[in-house]
Amino acid sequence: MEVAIVAVDQKVWSGQANAVFTATTEGELGILPGHAPLLGQLQENAPVRLETEDGELKFSTEGGYLSVTEEGVSILVESAEQING
Repeated sequence: MEVAIVAVDQKVWSGQANAVFTATTEGELGILPGHAPLLGQLQENAPVRLETEDGELKFSTEGGYLSVTEEGVSILVESAEQING
């Protein structure tokens, strides 16, 4: 599925992922291809973990929202930084 992590000032990462894991104000969340549409507020400083064909990527984030649609997953945050890979 197509995933984009976008901060206020830049696109941090975009590409194909097999799974997305993070935490919203409603609890921990795992998203796989075909997931039902969803809009959620990320927990403050929630980490985002992506499983890709090339391995696992981790990002630290500050504030934001997550949107799941038929087209993919968009994570819109104040700031984000890749912490591995």
